[in-house]
Amino acid sequence: MTTPEAVIEIGSTGIRLLVAQVKGDDDWEVIDYSELPVALGRDVFTLGAISRANLILCLHILSRFKEPLAGWGITPEQTRVIATSAFREARNPDPVLDRIFVKTGFKVKVIDGIEENRLMYLAVTKKIKSLPQKKSAEDSIILEVGGGSTEMMLIKQGKMAGAHSLKIGTIRIEQNFNLPTITANDIRRFIQQFILNTKGSLNDELDLSTVKQFYSVGTEPRLAAATYGKEIAPGIWEISRKEYEKFVKEIQTFSTEEIVAKFKLDYSDAQQLFIGLSIYEMFIQLTNVEKILVLETNIRDGAIISRLSAPSSELLTEFNSQITASAVNLLKKYHGDVEHAFYVRDVSLLLFDTLRDEIGLDDRARLLLDVASILHDIGMFIRLGDHQLHSQYIISNSEIFGLRKFENNMIAQIAKYHRGSHFPQDDDQFLMLPRSDRMIILKLTAILRIADALDRAHQQKLRHLVISKQNDSLLISNKTDHNIVLERQALIEKANMFEYVFGYKVILS
Repeated sequence: MTTPEAVIEIGSTGIRLLVAQVKGDDDWEVIDYSELPVALGRDVFTLGAISRANLILCLHILSRFKEPLAGWGITPEQTRVIATSAFREARNPDPVLDRIFVKTGFKVKVIDGIEENRLMYLAVTKKIKSLPQKKSAEDSIILEVGGGSTEMMLIKQGKMAGAHSLKIGTIRIEQNFNLPTITANDIRRFIQQFILNTKGSLNDELDLSTVKQFYSVGTEPRLAAATYGKEIAPGIWEISRKEYEKFVKEIQTFSTEEIVAKFKLDYSDAQQLFIGLSIYEMFIQLTNVEKILVLETNIRDGAIISRLSAPSSELLTEFNSQITASAVNLLKKYHGDVEHAFYVRDVSLLLFDTLRDEIGLDDRARLLLDVASILHDIGMFIRLGDHQLHSQYIISNSEIFGLRKFENNMIAQIAKYHRGSHFPQDDDQFLMLPRSDRMIILKLTAILRIADALDRAHQQKLRHLVISKQNDSLLISNKTDHNIVLERQALIEKANMFEYVFGYKVILS
């Protein structure tokens, strides 16, 4: 019997423990679950920092969780502990994280919104496998409303069109109002205004009117589906749009005390129920869907999947394809040259694979090269001159699904250095990075510069390339009737970094 896997999530409203027993490579069952409330979101979204009182409460809860974990033979070091939006936005996360580690032994990782989306995607993908009818190629929305943020993924014809961590949540809205005196209509108008301000940018990624499937995750839609919907698979409910709207109207008439009694919620969750339901409803209203699928899953499930998934798994392959799809959609949003980007991507990956035995990088680095190749010229949307600097800016300030923040920044650095005469080592910002990151950026930039040079005219003249190593040279062979004087000149100008990094002289025959 394998040791169970444990995940603790420190959210805006509480701390949640999940223990799962692994049954197979991609299968497990929950054997222990616990949840205790702590109002971190109220601290952060009003005061900007985690209070001493809630720090002490966090320490108490986490210390309490050590007992059941020990019963399963799990140490704090073996437990994955993640924190979400409250910690992301707090002014004082470092001393709080240090105190938690010193007093409990738990090492907490604060995840960004994109990582939260990644974990949710893993959880949702696993869950919908059990659906009787799969509709993977349809335009879809995946939505989870939390206390401090709303995680949203837009799926276009089965591929990722956009992923966002929106700063709207039940606690965040609650802190904007004095709930005893505010009306339900005031709350709905506030939510509606936020969503209308967001709608334009979402429509740039996916025409929301084309959405055929709406996947919702969270307590609020689950209560609605349990009341008026039907369970169509284990942990999956279906509820019509009309029945969902009916449920929201009913909740609006209940007092907080009545909600507590009827749905067995604690007082705080009962206060926020109408807010959460309304956020889901107004996002639903942006679409023309008639039915909503409600999934009983969460990012803790995603964290378990993330730990269990082998690098060669089908799930990981599909996940990586969603990452590149998100990059392509970002390129199209800024009207980039897709044909050039795809050509440079294909040549870059061919170079990477040719050098794989000596390049010293893994498949994750290959994925970063894939994305960087797609996005390297995206800055041309702003200005042709020095567009590499604009590429860096756009990439650094964009959300690319499935990439962690530091990976996003590495891709931005690669795009920045893909043209120009100076080396990254001339940049103080580059020199401040860890050595391992600097080497990845250098190697991938060197490859990208060669691939970009081979399509200097953006006409893809050199097709069916054959690349081989011969002594201290890298030979690039191709038969073409096109005039490639621009490509030859570009290669002369851009090959210096490749020769510096890899020691190979690049020859185009």
